[in-house]
Amino acid sequence: MRRQIIKWLKDRSNFPASLPEHANLDGVCVSYIQEKAGLSQSTISNYMGVLKKAGLVTSERHGQWTLYQRHEANIEAFLNEVEKELLKL
Repeated sequence: MRRQIIKWLKDRSNFPASLPEHANLDGVCVSYIQEKAGLSQSTISNYMGVLKKAGLVTSERHGQWTLYQRHEANIEAFLNEVEKELLKL
């Protein structure tokens, strides 16, 4: 599921239109991620915490909402390291 969330976050059109007050902000509201995943708020919060701790997503608070987005540079670096490790002879 965490991998799927990272994939969904690549394109905001995977989620409903943002609230008007979020239209000019980057990221996706955690409630939209929860709705799409069909999982509890606590489970999604846990997953997003793991992804954030790993540096694969960033979050920004706007009032009562937390918006998440991918951290592209860290995702690329992670994939490069995995590729190096898996292809190491």
